[in-house]
Amino acid sequence: MVTTAPARAARRSAAPAARHSARKVRLRGERSPLASVGLHLTLIVASVIAVFPVLWVLLTSLKPAAYATTTDFFKETTFENYTNLIKDTEFLTWFGNSVVVAGLTTVLGVFVSATTGYAVSRFRFPGKRGLMWTLLITQMFPVAVLIVPIYNIMSGLGLLNQPAGLVITYLTIAVPFCAWMMKGFFDTIPREIDESGQVDGLTPFGTFWRLILPLAKPGLAVTAFYSFITAWGEVAYASAFMVGDENLTLAGGLQKFVNQYGAQWGPMTAASVLIAIPAALVFLFAQRHLVTGMSAGAVKG
Repeated sequence: MVTTAPARAARRSAAPAARHSARKVRLRGERSPLASVGLHLTLIVASVIAVFPVLWVLLTSLKPAAYATTTDFFKETTFENYTNLIKDTEFLTWFGNSVVVAGLTTVLGVFVSATTGYAVSRFRFPGKRGLMWTLLITQMFPVAVLIVPIYNIMSGLGLLNQPAGLVITYLTIAVPFCAWMMKGFFDTIPREIDESGQVDGLTPFGTFWRLILPLAKPGLAVTAFYSFITAWGEVAYASAFMVGDENLTLAGGLQKFVNQYGAQWGPMTAASVLIAIPAALVFLFAQRHLVTGMSAGAVKG
């Protein structure tokens, strides 16, 4: 094919225009310097707002009682609040009670939520829709409405002042939400995997345990984290159901530092810092799965 001189000239003139147009398209996706500065300033302000309360509590825990309510954070820094908290209070007992309650709630919450979510996702049975609606409706009631009937039930069963009573109560909070989330997560796992397990002679539970659960690690991580935080930081039920220093959890024990005459800010802030450490460790352990698990569980309802 013979190319004429006018055609070659037209292509040469069109090439710079095309490159200029492509450059403009690329530049449209870039932020202007002013927008970039505004974005970074917004992120810095948001970070300061988020970190400031935590930093305030940490620095207050390192101050003597005389400076607890002042801004002299680095004056006479001491660990006295921590040593007094451990030696002069039942903090270690409260900590142990919270570990037992939160640990049992996490293990049972993960197991019940995973099995419930898998059953609803894979099987058809009478009352399936009613079960899912029941799990959803239970999330609509605030603690103030449920605390009295649950208290009466636990009293009738003799579970007041017992860790088992708190574990059952916390499961009623964590399992409905986590079961819904796990159901949505299992919906994203191909059913062909279940069929391959049946071909290999596995029972439904064997298929669930050996094939499905290893693929559901992100959802299990979110369920474990939510169950742990529900039990670790809850105050209302722990204060109502548990009495006596030897039975209190951390949430109830912290109230010992506040009364009608004032507050012991030193021990309270020191306890707050120590309480936050296990929650932070659990979060660090589960963080790589949290976004994946929550987003996957929200794909299908």
